[in-house]
Amino acid sequence: MGGYPEGAPCWADVSLSDVAAGKRFYGELLGWTFDESTAENTDEQRYGQYTNAYKEGRRVAALQSKQDGRMPTTWTVYFATPDVRALAARVREAGGQVITDPMPVPPHGTMAIAADPGGAVFGLWQADAHAGFERTREPGSFCWAEVYTRDKDQADAFYESVFGYLGASPGSADELGADMRTWSLPGTEPGPGTAVAARALMSPAFPAALPDHFLVYFLVEDCDAAAAACTRLGGRVTAAPFDIQYGRMAVLNDNQGATFAILQGADS
Repeated sequence: MGGYPEGAPCWADVSLSDVAAGKRFYGELLGWTFDESTAENTDEQRYGQYTNAYKEGRRVAALQSKQDGRMPTTWTVYFATPDVRALAARVREAGGQVITDPMPVPPHGTMAIAADPGGAVFGLWQADAHAGFERTREPGSFCWAEVYTRDKDQADAFYESVFGYLGASPGSADELGADMRTWSLPGTEPGPGTAVAARALMSPAFPAALPDHFLVYFLVEDCDAAAAACTRLGGRVTAAPFDIQYGRMAVLNDNQGATFAILQGADS
């Protein structure tokens, strides 16, 4: 069973039109290696091409092929739960939507896809054989996730109801959002030391057509070098490297348009 407490980010995957191109991009940018794809791969036969990514032999994320070209090219963060059906019910009760009903993915676990009242999409994961990330907060692995919204009161009420999060304001505005709130798990003292995710208010600088969304962060050793590599590999830098209180970050699009962030820690 999974080792992540309910409400903690436990997994992330990206939906792509071309998984092979995604492997080339992320393999060079973040130093990932990948599962071997074979005709006998039963998971691929059941669920389409789903490829785990590894950093130094530990599982850090996955790339999956879009089953329908109309699906968005995007990163999805998953939150752990011991009971995905009960959590899906709480999502509905709090005003969110369950886009994909709880679905067993044997022997790995049970998943669901949900959206908050503002439309930001996220996953729910009840682990069995696949507990989630095997490496986090190290270079080349997941380190953070935050939801960007235009209605902070609605978002705060939703996530704090669904997951029981305890909120705290970090004391200074993020350069990409006029207002930030970090979330800590129940039973902890809310603040930067215990925060597992955050909410950011989208400022007028964001395009009006941009919907509420989650941003997934990966830790890197050199933010500027990684941003330059992204461009060289066919991606795009949508927010050039800049300093924040936790280090130096940038927002990137991969070579197929999926948005994610990179963070160089303040002690790097």
